[in-house]
Amino acid sequence: VIGSGAGGAPVAWSLAKAGKRVAIVDKATFPRDKCCGDGLTTLALRELAPLGLAPAQVPNWQDVHEVWLRSPSGREVRLEMPGGKGVAFAATTPRRELDMALLDMAKAAGAVVIEGHAITGVAQHHDHVEVTIEHHAPLAGRHLIAADGMWSPVRKALGLHQEGYLGEWHAFRQYASNVTGTAAERLYVWFEPDLLPGYAWSFPLPDGRANIGFGVTRDGRYSGADMKHLWAGLVDRPHIREALGPDATLDDRHTAWPIPAGIDRAVLSADRTLFVGDAVRATDVMTGEGIGQAVLTGRLAAEAITAGADDSPAAVRRHYERAVRHHLLADHRMSKVLNGWLAKPLLARGAIRLVGLSGWTRRNFVRWMFEDEARAVVFTPRRWHRRFLRQPGTYR
Repeated sequence: VIGSGAGGAPVAWSLAKAGKRVAIVDKATFPRDKCCGDGLTTLALRELAPLGLAPAQVPNWQDVHEVWLRSPSGREVRLEMPGGKGVAFAATTPRRELDMALLDMAKAAGAVVIEGHAITGVAQHHDHVEVTIEHHAPLAGRHLIAADGMWSPVRKALGLHQEGYLGEWHAFRQYASNVTGTAAERLYVWFEPDLLPGYAWSFPLPDGRANIGFGVTRDGRYSGADMKHLWAGLVDRPHIREALGPDATLDDRHTAWPIPAGIDRAVLSADRTLFVGDAVRATDVMTGEGIGQAVLTGRLAAEAITAGADDSPAAVRRHYERAVRHHLLADHRMSKVLNGWLAKPLLARGAIRLVGLSGWTRRNFVRWMFEDEARAVVFTPRRWHRRFLRQPGTYR
Protein backbone atom coordinates (compact mmCIF):
# COMPACT_ATOMS: atom_id res chain seq x y z
CA VAL A 1 0.00 0.00 0.00
CA ILE A 2 1.57 3.28 -1.10
CA GLY A 3 0.32 6.15 1.08
CA SER A 4 -0.92 5.83 4.64
CA GLY A 5 -3.61 8.50 4.83
CA ALA A 6 -7.38 8.07 4.98
CA GLY A 7 -7.34 5.66 2.05
CA GLY A 8 -4.13 3.73 2.65
CA ALA A 9 -4.21 2.99 6.39
CA PRO A 10 -7.80 1.63 6.39
CA VAL A 11 -7.19 -0.64 3.38
CA ALA A 12 -4.02 -1.93 5.06
CA TRP A 13 -6.01 -2.57 8.25
CA SER A 14 -8.71 -4.45 6.31
CA LEU A 15 -6.22 -6.64 4.43
CA ALA A 16 -4.15 -7.39 7.54
CA LYS A 17 -7.32 -8.33 9.43
CA ALA A 18 -8.17 -10.70 6.57
CA GLY A 19 -4.84 -12.48 7.07
CA LYS A 20 -2.87 -10.88 4.25
CA ARG A 21 0.76 -9.85 4.58
CA VAL A 22 0.68 -6.08 4.12
CA ALA A 23 3.29 -3.32 3.92
CA ILE A 24 2.54 0.42 3.85
CA VAL A 25 5.08 2.81 2.36
CA ASP A 26 4.87 6.59 2.82
CA LYS A 27 7.41 9.30 2.07
CA ALA A 28 6.22 11.26 5.14
CA THR A 29 6.97 10.51 8.77
CA PHE A 30 3.87 10.42 10.97
CA PRO A 31 2.24 12.28 12.55
CA ARG A 32 2.16 14.77 9.70
CA ASP A 33 -0.19 17.57 8.77
CA LYS A 34 -2.35 17.32 5.67
CA CYS A 35 -4.09 20.27 4.12
CA CYS A 36 -7.76 19.46 4.62
CA GLY A 37 -11.02 20.96 5.81
CA ASP A 38 -11.01 18.44 8.70
CA GLY A 39 -14.73 17.66 8.31
CA LEU A 40 -16.17 14.16 8.59
CA THR A 41 -19.52 13.57 6.89
CA THR A 42 -21.87 10.73 7.75
CA LEU A 43 -20.35 8.75 4.89
CA ALA A 44 -16.92 9.07 6.52
CA LEU A 45 -18.26 8.12 9.95
CA ARG A 46 -20.13 5.10 8.61
CA GLU A 47 -16.95 3.90 6.92
CA LEU A 48 -14.69 4.58 9.92
CA ALA A 49 -16.88 3.04 12.62
CA PRO A 50 -16.61 -0.60 11.35
CA LEU A 51 -12.81 -0.28 11.51
CA GLY A 52 -13.12 0.10 15.26
CA LEU A 53 -11.91 3.71 15.29
CA ALA A 54 -13.16 5.36 18.49
CA PRO A 55 -13.45 9.15 18.86
CA ALA A 56 -11.38 8.85 22.05
CA GLN A 57 -8.40 7.81 19.89
CA VAL A 58 -8.41 11.24 18.25
CA PRO A 59 -7.63 13.97 20.84
CA ASN A 60 -9.43 16.87 19.13
CA TRP A 61 -12.44 14.98 17.75
CA GLN A 62 -15.59 17.10 18.00
CA ASP A 63 -19.12 16.06 17.11
CA VAL A 64 -21.13 18.53 15.04
CA HIS A 65 -24.82 18.90 15.93
CA GLU A 66 -25.92 21.75 13.70
CA VAL A 67 -24.97 23.36 10.41
CA TRP A 68 -25.57 26.94 9.36
CA LEU A 69 -25.90 27.78 5.66
CA ARG A 70 -25.68 31.36 4.40
CA SER A 71 -27.23 32.24 1.06
CA PRO A 72 -25.57 34.67 -1.38
CA SER A 73 -28.34 37.08 -0.33
CA GLY A 74 -27.29 36.91 3.34
CA ARG A 75 -30.17 34.68 4.44
CA GLU A 76 -29.09 32.11 7.06
CA VAL A 77 -30.66 28.71 7.60
CA ARG A 78 -29.96 26.50 10.62
CA LEU A 79 -29.98 22.75 10.01
CA GLU A 80 -30.01 20.54 13.07
CA MET A 81 -28.40 17.13 12.78
CA PRO A 82 -30.78 14.21 13.43
CA GLY A 83 -30.77 12.33 16.70
CA GLY A 84 -29.48 15.06 19.01
CA LYS A 85 -26.42 14.78 21.22
CA GLY A 86 -24.88 11.35 21.67
CA VAL A 87 -25.47 10.37 18.04
CA ALA A 88 -22.90 11.46 15.45
CA PHE A 89 -23.89 12.40 11.91
CA ALA A 90 -20.91 14.71 11.39
CA ALA A 91 -17.69 15.55 13.20
CA THR A 92 -14.45 17.48 12.86
CA THR A 93 -10.91 16.33 13.58
CA PRO A 94 -7.47 17.56 12.49
CA ARG A 95 -6.12 15.24 9.79
CA ARG A 96 -2.79 15.03 11.63
CA GLU A 97 -4.58 13.23 14.45
CA LEU A 98 -7.05 11.18 12.40
CA ASP A 99 -4.42 9.79 10.05
CA MET A 100 -2.11 8.94 12.96
CA ALA A 101 -4.89 7.03 14.71
CA LEU A 102 -5.69 5.07 11.53
CA LEU A 103 -2.03 4.24 10.95
CA ASP A 104 -1.69 3.00 14.55
CA MET A 105 -4.66 0.71 13.93
CA ALA A 106 -3.07 -0.68 10.77
CA LYS A 107 0.15 -1.38 12.70
CA ALA A 108 -1.79 -3.11 15.47
CA ALA A 109 -3.54 -5.29 12.88
CA GLY A 110 -0.15 -6.51 11.64
CA ALA A 111 0.72 -4.22 8.73
CA VAL A 112 4.42 -3.36 8.33
CA VAL A 113 4.85 0.42 8.09
CA ILE A 114 7.80 1.98 6.23
CA GLU A 115 7.83 5.74 6.87
CA GLY A 116 10.07 8.44 5.47
CA HIS A 117 10.81 6.60 2.22
CA ALA A 118 9.56 7.58 -1.23
CA ILE A 119 9.01 5.04 -3.98
CA THR A 120 11.25 5.32 -7.03
CA GLY A 121 9.70 2.81 -9.42
CA VAL A 122 6.99 0.22 -10.04
CA ALA A 123 7.27 -2.90 -12.19
CA GLN A 124 4.29 -5.18 -12.85
CA HIS A 125 4.92 -8.83 -13.73
CA HIS A 126 2.63 -11.71 -14.64
CA ASP A 127 2.52 -13.03 -11.05
CA HIS A 128 3.56 -10.08 -8.84
CA VAL A 129 4.26 -6.36 -8.70
CA GLU A 130 7.54 -4.91 -7.43
CA VAL A 131 8.16 -1.49 -5.91
CA THR A 132 11.58 0.08 -5.57
CA ILE A 133 12.00 2.39 -2.60
CA GLU A 134 14.47 5.15 -1.85
CA HIS A 135 17.12 4.01 0.67
CA HIS A 136 15.26 0.75 1.30
CA ALA A 137 15.13 -2.76 -0.10
CA PRO A 138 12.49 -3.30 -2.83
CA LEU A 139 9.16 -4.91 -1.98
CA ALA A 140 7.12 -7.39 -3.98
CA GLY A 141 3.53 -8.51 -3.58
CA ARG A 142 0.56 -9.88 -5.46
CA HIS A 143 -1.23 -6.54 -5.50
CA LEU A 144 -0.41 -2.84 -5.15
CA ILE A 145 -2.81 -0.28 -3.68
CA ALA A 146 -2.02 3.27 -4.77
CA ALA A 147 -3.39 5.55 -2.03
CA ASP A 148 -0.77 8.17 -2.78
CA GLY A 149 -2.83 11.25 -3.53
CA MET A 150 -3.68 13.36 -6.52
CA TRP A 151 -0.10 13.46 -7.84
CA SER A 152 0.20 9.64 -7.36
CA PRO A 153 3.84 8.59 -7.87
CA VAL A 154 2.51 5.11 -8.67
CA ARG A 155 0.38 6.47 -11.50
CA LYS A 156 3.38 8.38 -12.82
CA ALA A 157 5.67 5.34 -12.58
CA LEU A 158 3.17 3.32 -14.60
CA GLY A 159 3.01 5.96 -17.33
CA LEU A 160 -0.60 6.90 -16.52
CA HIS A 161 0.00 10.46 -15.30
CA GLN A 162 -2.07 13.12 -17.08
CA GLU A 163 0.11 16.14 -17.76
CA GLY A 164 -1.46 19.46 -16.88
CA TYR A 165 -4.21 18.00 -14.69
CA LEU A 166 -4.75 20.24 -11.65
CA GLY A 167 -8.01 18.91 -10.28
CA GLU A 168 -11.55 20.21 -10.35
CA TRP A 169 -11.29 22.37 -7.21
CA HIS A 170 -8.71 24.50 -5.46
CA ALA A 171 -8.92 25.17 -1.73
CA PHE A 172 -7.26 27.38 0.88
CA ARG A 173 -7.22 26.61 4.60
CA GLN A 174 -5.87 28.07 7.84
CA TYR A 175 -6.47 27.39 11.51
CA ALA A 176 -7.85 30.12 13.75
CA SER A 177 -7.54 30.37 17.53
CA ASN A 178 -9.28 32.53 20.16
CA VAL A 179 -12.58 31.95 18.37
CA THR A 180 -15.18 33.43 20.71
CA GLY A 181 -18.08 33.95 18.31
CA THR A 182 -20.69 31.45 17.23
CA ALA A 183 -18.13 29.66 15.01
CA ALA A 184 -16.68 28.17 18.21
CA GLU A 185 -19.58 25.69 18.15
CA ARG A 186 -21.34 26.04 14.79
CA LEU A 187 -20.29 24.56 11.48
CA TYR A 188 -20.74 27.31 8.89
CA VAL A 189 -21.00 27.04 5.11
CA TRP A 190 -21.05 30.47 3.46
CA PHE A 191 -22.15 30.58 -0.18
CA GLU A 192 -20.38 33.82 -1.10
CA PRO A 193 -21.52 35.33 -4.44
CA ASP A 194 -17.97 35.64 -5.76
CA LEU A 195 -17.08 32.02 -4.90
CA LEU A 196 -20.05 30.14 -6.41
CA PRO A 197 -20.36 27.24 -6.96
CA GLY A 198 -17.62 27.18 -4.34
CA TYR A 199 -18.06 28.28 -0.76
CA ALA A 200 -16.27 29.37 2.40
CA TRP A 201 -16.41 27.37 5.62
CA SER A 202 -15.64 27.42 9.30
CA PHE A 203 -15.47 24.06 11.07
CA PRO A 204 -15.27 24.11 14.89
CA LEU A 205 -12.47 22.42 16.83
CA PRO A 206 -12.02 22.20 20.63
CA ASP A 207 -10.45 24.90 22.79
CA GLY A 208 -11.70 27.88 20.81
CA ARG A 209 -10.13 26.84 17.52
CA ALA A 210 -11.59 26.49 14.03
CA ASN A 211 -10.60 25.36 10.56
CA ILE A 212 -11.53 28.17 8.19
CA GLY A 213 -11.10 28.25 4.45
CA PHE A 214 -12.70 28.39 1.02
CA GLY A 215 -12.85 26.33 -2.14
CA VAL A 216 -13.44 27.39 -5.74
CA THR A 217 -13.83 25.36 -8.90
CA ARG A 218 -11.04 25.44 -11.47
CA ASP A 219 -13.05 27.07 -14.22
CA GLY A 220 -10.48 29.64 -15.29
CA ARG A 221 -11.98 32.56 -13.35
CA TYR A 222 -9.29 32.67 -10.67
CA SER A 223 -5.53 32.40 -10.90
CA GLY A 224 -3.40 31.44 -7.92
CA ALA A 225 -2.71 35.12 -7.26
CA ASP A 226 -6.45 35.88 -7.39
CA MET A 227 -7.14 33.17 -4.81
CA LYS A 228 -4.49 34.55 -2.48
CA HIS A 229 -6.13 37.95 -2.77
CA LEU A 230 -9.54 36.46 -1.98
CA TRP A 231 -8.12 34.71 1.05
CA ALA A 232 -6.52 37.90 2.37
CA GLY A 233 -9.91 39.57 2.77
CA LEU A 234 -12.13 36.59 3.52
CA VAL A 235 -11.99 36.67 7.32
CA ASP A 236 -12.64 40.42 7.32
CA ARG A 237 -16.02 40.08 5.66
CA PRO A 238 -18.41 41.34 8.39
CA HIS A 239 -20.48 38.16 8.80
CA ILE A 240 -17.39 35.95 8.93
CA ARG A 241 -15.59 38.22 11.38
CA GLU A 242 -18.71 38.31 13.56
CA ALA A 243 -18.93 34.49 13.57
CA LEU A 244 -15.27 34.14 14.54
CA GLY A 245 -15.38 36.85 17.18
CA PRO A 246 -13.29 40.01 17.57
CA ASP A 247 -10.29 38.28 19.16
CA ALA A 248 -9.87 35.48 16.63
CA THR A 249 -6.39 35.20 15.15
CA LEU A 250 -5.04 33.13 12.25
CA ASP A 251 -2.33 30.63 13.20
CA ASP A 252 0.84 29.87 11.26
CA ARG A 253 0.48 30.09 7.48
CA HIS A 254 -2.36 29.25 5.17
CA THR A 255 -2.08 26.16 3.01
CA ALA A 256 -3.56 25.45 -0.39
CA TRP A 257 -4.24 22.24 -2.26
CA PRO A 258 -5.91 20.97 -5.44
CA ILE A 259 -8.91 18.66 -5.17
CA PRO A 260 -9.36 15.93 -7.80
CA ALA A 261 -13.06 15.21 -8.35
CA GLY A 262 -13.16 13.43 -11.70
CA ILE A 263 -13.73 9.76 -10.94
CA ASP A 264 -15.78 9.44 -14.13
CA ARG A 265 -12.57 10.04 -16.14
CA ALA A 266 -10.01 8.37 -13.85
CA VAL A 267 -8.13 5.14 -14.45
CA LEU A 268 -9.34 2.89 -11.61
CA SER A 269 -6.82 0.07 -12.02
CA ALA A 270 -3.89 -1.19 -14.05
CA ASP A 271 -2.97 -4.90 -14.06
CA ARG A 272 -2.15 -5.67 -10.39
CA THR A 273 -2.58 -2.06 -9.18
CA LEU A 274 -5.76 -0.50 -7.75
CA PHE A 275 -6.05 3.26 -7.23
CA VAL A 276 -8.02 4.62 -4.25
CA GLY A 277 -8.93 7.99 -2.72
CA ASP A 278 -7.47 11.08 -4.38
CA ALA A 279 -5.37 8.83 -6.63
CA VAL A 280 -8.64 7.76 -8.28
CA ARG A 281 -10.14 11.29 -8.08
CA ALA A 282 -12.89 10.05 -5.76
CA THR A 283 -13.66 13.39 -4.08
CA ASP A 284 -17.26 14.65 -4.00
CA VAL A 285 -17.45 17.08 -6.92
CA MET A 286 -20.16 19.18 -5.22
CA THR A 287 -18.67 19.59 -1.73
CA GLY A 288 -14.98 18.78 -2.14
CA GLU A 289 -15.23 16.19 0.67
CA GLY A 290 -12.86 13.28 0.22
CA ILE A 291 -12.23 11.44 3.49
CA GLY A 292 -15.33 9.26 3.27
CA GLN A 293 -14.65 8.48 -0.39
CA ALA A 294 -11.03 7.57 0.42
CA VAL A 295 -12.03 5.10 3.12
CA LEU A 296 -14.85 3.74 0.93
CA THR A 297 -12.65 3.10 -2.11
CA GLY A 298 -10.03 1.55 0.18
CA ARG A 299 -12.64 -0.82 1.58
CA LEU A 300 -13.80 -1.74 -1.92
CA ALA A 301 -10.20 -2.46 -2.95
CA ALA A 302 -9.67 -4.71 0.07
CA GLU A 303 -12.91 -6.56 -0.66
CA ALA A 304 -11.88 -7.10 -4.28
CA ILE A 305 -8.55 -8.60 -3.21
CA THR A 306 -10.06 -10.83 -0.51
CA ALA A 307 -12.90 -12.08 -2.74
CA GLY A 308 -11.00 -15.26 -3.57
CA ALA A 309 -9.35 -14.14 -6.80
CA ASP A 310 -5.78 -13.47 -5.60
CA ASP A 311 -4.23 -15.19 -8.59
CA SER A 312 -6.37 -13.39 -11.13
CA PRO A 313 -5.62 -9.67 -11.38
CA ALA A 314 -8.28 -9.30 -14.09
CA ALA A 315 -10.95 -10.66 -11.72
CA VAL A 316 -9.79 -8.35 -8.93
CA ARG A 317 -9.93 -5.36 -11.29
CA ARG A 318 -13.45 -6.27 -12.50
CA HIS A 319 -14.68 -6.68 -8.93
CA TYR A 320 -13.19 -3.35 -7.84
CA GLU A 321 -14.24 -1.29 -10.84
CA ARG A 322 -17.80 -2.62 -10.74
CA ALA A 323 -18.08 -1.75 -7.03
CA VAL A 324 -16.66 1.76 -7.47
CA ARG A 325 -19.03 2.54 -10.33
CA HIS A 326 -21.99 1.18 -8.33
CA HIS A 327 -21.22 3.33 -5.28
CA LEU A 328 -19.94 6.56 -6.82
CA LEU A 329 -20.53 7.11 -10.51
CA ALA A 330 -24.24 8.03 -10.66
CA ASP A 331 -23.86 10.30 -7.63
CA HIS A 332 -20.86 11.99 -9.23
CA ARG A 333 -22.77 12.76 -12.42
CA MET A 334 -25.76 14.11 -10.50
CA SER A 335 -23.46 16.28 -8.35
CA LYS A 336 -21.89 17.79 -11.47
CA VAL A 337 -25.36 18.86 -12.63
CA LEU A 338 -26.19 20.34 -9.21
CA ASN A 339 -22.86 22.16 -9.17
CA GLY A 340 -23.81 23.86 -12.42
CA TRP A 341 -27.02 25.09 -10.83
CA LEU A 342 -25.23 26.39 -7.72
CA ALA A 343 -22.92 28.44 -9.94
CA LYS A 344 -25.86 30.80 -10.58
CA PRO A 345 -26.49 33.12 -7.58
CA LEU A 346 -30.26 33.25 -8.18
CA LEU A 347 -30.55 29.46 -8.17
CA ALA A 348 -28.27 29.16 -5.11
CA ARG A 349 -30.46 31.65 -3.26
CA GLY A 350 -33.59 29.78 -4.30
CA ALA A 351 -32.14 26.45 -3.17
CA ILE A 352 -31.34 27.72 0.32
CA ARG A 353 -34.76 29.39 0.60
CA LEU A 354 -36.32 26.05 -0.32
CA VAL A 355 -34.20 24.23 2.26
CA GLY A 356 -35.45 26.56 5.00
CA LEU A 357 -39.16 26.26 4.14
CA SER A 358 -40.10 23.84 6.93
CA GLY A 359 -38.81 21.48 9.56
CA TRP A 360 -39.22 18.62 7.10
CA THR A 361 -37.07 20.25 4.39
CA ARG A 362 -34.39 21.23 6.91
CA ARG A 363 -34.22 17.75 8.46
CA ASN A 364 -34.12 15.89 5.19
CA PHE A 365 -31.75 18.24 3.40
CA VAL A 366 -29.13 17.94 6.12
CA ARG A 367 -29.34 14.16 5.87
CA TRP A 368 -29.10 14.31 2.10
CA MET A 369 -26.11 16.65 2.41
CA PHE A 370 -24.16 14.60 4.96
CA GLU A 371 -25.50 11.05 4.59
CA ASP A 372 -24.04 8.24 2.54
CA GLU A 373 -27.31 7.84 0.67
CA ALA A 374 -27.10 8.40 -3.08
CA ARG A 375 -27.78 11.89 -4.41
CA ALA A 376 -28.79 10.16 -7.63
CA VAL A 377 -31.00 7.64 -5.81
CA VAL A 378 -33.75 8.02 -8.43
CA PHE A 379 -31.30 6.63 -11.01
CA THR A 380 -30.00 3.81 -8.77
CA PRO A 381 -33.07 1.81 -7.71
CA ARG A 382 -30.93 -1.05 -6.40
CA ARG A 383 -30.01 1.26 -3.50
CA TRP A 384 -33.58 2.04 -2.47
CA HIS A 385 -34.73 0.87 0.94
CA ARG A 386 -37.54 1.68 3.36
CA ARG A 387 -35.28 3.54 5.82
CA PHE A 388 -33.84 5.85 3.20
CA LEU A 389 -34.00 8.96 5.41
CA ARG A 390 -34.22 7.26 8.81
CA GLN A 391 -30.91 5.47 9.33
CA PRO A 392 -29.45 5.89 12.84
CA GLY A 393 -26.27 7.83 13.41
CA THR A 394 -22.87 6.41 14.27
CA TYR A 395 -20.92 6.34 17.54
CA ARG A 396 -24.11 6.18 19.59
